[in-house]
Amino acid sequence: MSVETRVLLISGSTRDGSTNTAALRTALAAAPDGVTADLYDGLARLPAFVPGDGEPVHPAVAELRRRIDAADAVLFCTPEYAGSLPGSLKNLLDWTVGGGELYGKPVAWINVAAEGRGGGADATLATVLGYVGAVVATPGPVRIPVARDAVGSDGLVGDERVRAALGGVLDLVAHRAGSPA
Repeated sequence: MSVETRVLLISGSTRDGSTNTAALRTALAAAPDGVTADLYDGLARLPAFVPGDGEPVHPAVAELRRRIDAADAVLFCTPEYAGSLPGSLKNLLDWTVGGGELYGKPVAWINVAAEGRGGGADATLATVLGYVGAVVATPGPVRIPVARDAVGSDGLVGDERVRAALGGVLDLVAHRAGSPA
């Protein structure tokens, strides 16, 4: 009997119609055999991180930590705002610093922006993931550009090459979770 690898998918966007979230929904739909993917949808519900303000733990923070702990790996996809990560995603990551949920956990991230865009978010995410001790499964972001008009009314990317590439990244991070760091 094979063991399923659990991958938590986290979009850094809270915008309806986000290509980042659509990419992760598409990866979820294209999950290879042996991989169970779970799309995190609580980003907008997280309270602002205040250092040292850990008691009582807000229910949204407890849920985030539980879901990261339950995952074998994490796959991020985030837009860039003002040359860096969106504040909401940085806030999510700040909540993991003291708890160590990402320490030693395989992670990867996808950049769906047009060529030449998103580098500030990529650099910041790499820095923060290193700081929290995550094990980055790729040498950097996996670039899979997704145009807004490529997302169908079902919220998924229809292009089969893009779908295959997104499923491939999910497979890659899942396999990293199943092998020693």
